[in-house]
This record gives sequence, structure tokens and C-alpha cells, in this order.
Amino acid sequence: MRTAISGPLADTETGAVAAAALRACVHCGMCNATCPTYQLAGDELEGPRGRIYLMKQVLEGVKPTRLTLDHLDSCLSCRACETTCPSGVEYHKLLDVGREAVAQAVPRPLGERIMREGLRRLTLSPGLFAALLGLGRLFRPLLPKALQGKIPPRVQVGQWPKAQSPRTMLVLKGCVQSAAAAHFNASTARVFDRLGISLVEVPKAACCGAVSFHLDAAEAARSQARANLDAWAPLLDQGAEALIVNSSGCATFIKDYPDLLRDDPAYLPRAKQVASLLRDPIEVLERADLTLARSPSKPKIAVHEPCTLQHGLKLTGRIASLLSRLGYEPQPVADSHLCCGSAGAYSVLHPETANTLKANKLEALNASNPATVFTANIGCWMHLSDGDGAPVRHWIEAVEAVLGDPP
Repeated sequence: MRTAISGPLADTETGAVAAAALRACVHCGMCNATCPTYQLAGDELEGPRGRIYLMKQVLEGVKPTRLTLDHLDSCLSCRACETTCPSGVEYHKLLDVGREAVAQAVPRPLGERIMREGLRRLTLSPGLFAALLGLGRLFRPLLPKALQGKIPPRVQVGQWPKAQSPRTMLVLKGCVQSAAAAHFNASTARVFDRLGISLVEVPKAACCGAVSFHLDAAEAARSQARANLDAWAPLLDQGAEALIVNSSGCATFIKDYPDLLRDDPAYLPRAKQVASLLRDPIEVLERADLTLARSPSKPKIAVHEPCTLQHGLKLTGRIASLLSRLGYEPQPVADSHLCCGSAGAYSVLHPETANTLKANKLEALNASNPATVFTANIGCWMHLSDGDGAPVRHWIEAVEAVLGDPP
């Protein structure tokens, strides 16, 4: 696709990234076949190819309209189109540039700005989020049904093992996850402890920045990324082997820190280092010698692979493979490539689309009547837990359930 970036992004590295994505597109439309919003709406502008045309116009100098903003907002950023694309279009990089440019050019109404900033601020305050979550659980029977569904179940965190192993890795504490699902990290720490690896949460490294970035606060996201890099640097310099991130949405965003900070020469080298050291737990555990203490009590399961795990981290099939090794029986899931509708704050801002996708996903996951559904992302866990069918848990809990005690 021919293009000539104009305006503020002309002759910039960011403009060059967008131009490269645009030029790679050959208009074939194969991306629409796996796009969740196109599948629901049947509208060309609700698919990747149509959105690419909209962004091309804006980046070449055409003034965007509210319609442009709406069609970009409705994209889930699931990146299924990238996995499908035969030309290797890096759609998410173009979308990041295009969304930021359009959001700056098309003012939102006050109500929308308040909603988006309120959601962003809430994720930046795990203490406040935890307090509101506690109140929600307390008064859940009195809340409207739609709001009840946004309150995830309470799960016992359990003990965090003492840091006594010879090997050390960092683990992202997270923002919403640290308040709503602290057991994800605690369970991960106990599993890694059995491998002789101590996991360390760095308190000053909290939100990865993804929510801010997707809610029109790109500069705030860059500041959060810099703060995280500063927090991790001392321990990485002291020999921490990796950064473990057990939420695939956060992991995918941190992997993109080099793109986020491409215009920041002071932080770009550290961003590249952290991106290279980032590991999803599956990348460590699938190579480990795991000693089983017991067989799964209810082996029939379904594995939900978040979009960020499949299309962002490119780890499709590996969790199910490990769990099969451990005695579980993962069942086939129809249309496993399609998004569940969580997508960070998307489920709050676009509830109709999100709930339709959730219903479709839960039907597919529960088609074989599994005992448990295992996922790999905090947002998906919260989203899918609000629905009928088998309970939803993080897959690391399935691993912990069959391992022996630490040596």
C-alpha cells in the first residue's frame, strides 16, 4: 500500500514504523476472517483492513472525525489479524500510532473523558481497587446484576515462600492483579520455589502501563514504563535472571516497551534488555524437570488461551502441552483464536460487544463439560469468571496442584 506520512509524524521514527506497516498491507482482507468485531458487525470499517484505510487517511493529513475514533475504539487490539496476515503486517504498531494521533485530534465529550480517566486512576491505585472490591463483595446481593458480574471471586492467597533459593527472578506485581488476584503470583512463586528459583516482587514496579496507553494517556504510560525500568534495574544488574509475568496482557505490553520508548534514547537500551529477559511462566516450566506428587483429581479441563498469549507472545498450545504432560486432559475448544471480549477496559467501555464475545467463548470452553477452565491473563480471568459453566482459574494453579513439596 503506497503511503506518504505527513504532519507531525513525517520524517520521524514513529512515522516510519506506521509507514512500514501500511506498505506491508496488500489489501487481501484475510485479516477480516479472524477479526472478532468484523465477524459480529459485518462492517468493513469494523475490521483490520477498513481500520488501516482510516489510519492511512489520518496519517496522510486527512482530518479524522468522530466516526474514525469510534471505529478505532471498537478494535479489541487482539492481534488475531497479525497471526492471519500473509504479509506480516504489524497491525498493532500501526494501531498504537493511529489511535494516539486520532485521540489527540478528536476531542471526547466530558463524560467520556471522566469515565476513561476514572478507570485509569482506579487501576493505578491497587489499594483503592481492593477497598472497592471488598465493599462490592460485601454488598454484592444488593448490587445490580450487571455490576455483580464485575466482582471476581475471592481466592485464598496462601504463603509466599522464603527467598532462599540460589537463583532469583523478578515477577511483575501488577496493579489490578495485585488487588484482585494476588494468588496468581503467590502460586507462581511456590511453583518456582520447587525449581530452586526465588521470585521477587519489586514494590515500585506496579502497573505495566497498558491501561493508560489504551485510555488516551500515552505519555502517562511511558512514565509508568520508565518507573518500572528504574525499579527493576538494580536487581537485574545484581544478577536476576529474568522478569516473570504471568498475565499475558501485561507481558505483551512490556515486550513492546522498546516501541513505546523508541524516541527516548536514555531508556531505550534498558527497555530492550527487559523485553529480552521477559518470560511467561510456561517458557520456564516447559523446560523444567517437574516432579509430580499426585495425579489431577479432575483431569478433564479446558484451556483458554488469551489473545495476548497467542498473537502477542506467540505461545499457542504450550500451556495445554505442559498440562497434558502433568496428567490433565485438555479438551478441544472451538474458535480458540477469537477474543473473549475482555481486552483491558474494553469490557467496561463496550459492554455489548464484550458480553457477546464472552458468551461465545464460554459456550466454546464449556462445550465438553470440563471440570475447570484455565486461563493466563488477569483481565480474561475477571471477565470469564462472570458467567455460567466451569470455574475459571489461572493455569499455574493446575501445575501447583500436582507438584510435590519443595526439597
